[in-house]
Amino acid sequence: MSAEDPTPTIVSLLPAATEIVCALGFQANLIGRSHECDYPHGVEMLPVCTRALISPSGTSAEIDAAVKHAFKNALSIYEVVTDELARLKPDVIVTQDQCEVCAVALNDVEAAVCDLLGNDAKIVSLHPEGLDKVYADINRVGAALNADDAAARLIGEMRDGFADVSSTATGTHPSVACIEWTDPLMAAGNWVPELVAIAGGRDPFGTPGAHAPWLEPARLFDEDPDVIVFMPCGFGLDRSEAEARALIALPEWQQLTAVKSGRVCATDANSYFNRPGPRLLDSARILAEILYPDDIAPTYKGSAWKAVG
Repeated sequence: MSAEDPTPTIVSLLPAATEIVCALGFQANLIGRSHECDYPHGVEMLPVCTRALISPSGTSAEIDAAVKHAFKNALSIYEVVTDELARLKPDVIVTQDQCEVCAVALNDVEAAVCDLLGNDAKIVSLHPEGLDKVYADINRVGAALNADDAAARLIGEMRDGFADVSSTATGTHPSVACIEWTDPLMAAGNWVPELVAIAGGRDPFGTPGAHAPWLEPARLFDEDPDVIVFMPCGFGLDRSEAEARALIALPEWQQLTAVKSGRVCATDANSYFNRPGPRLLDSARILAEILYPDDIAPTYKGSAWKAVG
């Protein structure tokens, strides 16, 4: 890509990156995607440039064991489809270096670019630890695409939207357990605790900007949260609901305040909470609907979340 060529070709290797690229006005420039990129409509037709090496169809415990086995043996969880990337020859590749469980590893992308493209492609690597880092990533993508103004507008729209949610979701500030994995149990971290605060809740388990922590069941029972929101990484609404129902059916879970009061919800985490891009604003709105059902109209209920208890 040169100053004379304002229309770079782009391959995105991360669903959130794809959504950022499209929100900045460059969907027509996308020529390749990861195997998980499916939004906005149309990107699912693009050539696929990554593949998973671990099956997502097992139980939560089986997936966790496979991931831990791969890390223990220095194996990759995803790989670049090198022949497709070589055929496409993109000007810009957008990837990430935050979490090797979430997408192809940065060093694998760098190696592929060096071997296949002779370092001609610009690599933009995202590191979305919290909302400020998400904004920084949007600016980073905007700079790579000569779209700084579009990036600033998108960030402004997100900030304004979060402010609107905060102004609407005011009340009792219930305690909220956001469950990112079920076996073993894990609480959500990174940007999710910030979203909970924006939506008018209190997250006693996650730390803003820090990776998702393992959650001892005893701590969950001791805290006895007012609301439990299931958002397992990579799972859609139906799979999240199944995971939630399996846990809350256990006798010890039946004693939790959230379960007894029917304030347990499952979400389409794969589309919203797991994607650090523009739809985090929708995620905050979903949380606000869950936390304040008497005050906020249920725009997302049924499609992005549902009550399971």
